[in-house]
Amino acid sequence: MTTPIPELTQRRIIELEVEHRDLDAVIDALILGGLPDELQLRRLKKRKLQLKDHITLLKIQLVPDVPA
Repeated sequence: MTTPIPELTQRRIIELEVEHRDLDAVIDALILGGLPDELQLRRLKKRKLQLKDHITLLKIQLVPDVPA
């Protein structure tokens, strides 16, 4: 039996949100650890923004179209 698309999308959203939170923790740890690698920090922050954008797009897909 196959899983419906909305369930798969919701599951993917949860996975991305977990990754987003994990990145937040890594970024905080790097900053608090003193002398962070600026390039690494920029890459992590960019990935975090990409995840946020992807999560937003997936959430938009879950909302049904409403006739105007």
